[in-house]
Amino acid sequence: MGSVSLKIGEGTARFKRASVCSSAVNLLMLFSVITTNLFAWYAFSYHPKTLHNHHYPENISLISERVSLILREIESSQKKLAQMEKQILGYESIDLSRPNIANELKEFLNSHQLPLGKDSRTGITEMVASVGHSCEKSADLLSQYMSYKVNGLCPDDWSLGQKLILQGCEPLPRRRCFAKTLPKWVCSLFHFHYGRMDCAGCFDIVRGYETQKYVKARSKNDFLIDDVLAMGSGGTRIGFDIGGGSGTFAARMAERNVTVVTATLNIDAPFNEFIASRGLFPLYLSLDQRFPFYDNVYDLVHAANGLDVGGRPEKLEFLMFDIDRVLRAGGLLWLDNFYCSTDDKKRALTRLIERFGYKKLKWVVGERVNGSGKSEVYLSAVLQKPLP
Repeated sequence: MGSVSLKIGEGTARFKRASVCSSAVNLLMLFSVITTNLFAWYAFSYHPKTLHNHHYPENISLISERVSLILREIESSQKKLAQMEKQILGYESIDLSRPNIANELKEFLNSHQLPLGKDSRTGITEMVASVGHSCEKSADLLSQYMSYKVNGLCPDDWSLGQKLILQGCEPLPRRRCFAKTLPKWVCSLFHFHYGRMDCAGCFDIVRGYETQKYVKARSKNDFLIDDVLAMGSGGTRIGFDIGGGSGTFAARMAERNVTVVTATLNIDAPFNEFIASRGLFPLYLSLDQRFPFYDNVYDLVHAANGLDVGGRPEKLEFLMFDIDRVLRAGGLLWLDNFYCSTDDKKRALTRLIERFGYKKLKWVVGERVNGSGKSEVYLSAVLQKPLP
């Protein structure tokens, strides 16, 4: 039987070829040992002509100085070797020798030999589990996350896991504990408990504005689903919603036989649980991670303020390239009420879109009054990815 490689994000399953990393590291270690021993032999066999046999204090002082020099040279070689190893591996590995590292984290990250030896198709000899490279910067929090009772209930630490994700520690390591379950009736109370947040009303899918969203416009920036679908070519069967809140966009698309995956975190509210309770597909994912989808698979990508990546233009550029990667040629990119906090931000986004050569099927810049009475500028657009 062949092997199956599952790739989610940037390295959820990382395989190491023995002929590349292991051999190179072994050669470096051998070179370091030989060099150190030659230096030691030279230091202890060297006898300056100026010293006489009876000058013991001078001899002892010279030997001590040579030994100190050797130790410094060994320490320097070890540091260089560790840096070379990191460069060969291509990522900053977590130091598992730290005293406060949880045993479960060590167990997860240790490599495991393939039970049948070397795989004939891929050439790999072992599987190496990995976590996001930024986890090394949050090793203490990660160790706390991995401290739990094996085969027991997982701790109520979802906020800790999300904190790690927001700090770039993504993907998180797997755990050998059972996730706590929520009663079905809890989801029906979400709109009652979370009515005071920025998403006020987005959990009220019975009486609130969510019942009219995408089918009835409140301003010129609000596009209707049927109008947008009519702009597409080749049909719309599957879509991706970035920062989809409580999943209303996916619900409206499902009514039109379009399957939508909704990417969201649980910021201030249990969005993922609520989306799942509606029979929709939530994806617990931050925008710092590469989308876990193959190239050119989506007919439509919908994004609202999920594109707001902290005002950093380089992060927005990386995100736009990843959106372009998963969107098929001729597919639609729907920017839905993107908040332009400044004219510079609007111009930067406009220039970035123009670089991709997308056709502007609809482009509306409008103002809305926020809760404090201040006027804000929003951009809504439907863009079509060019055909080859």
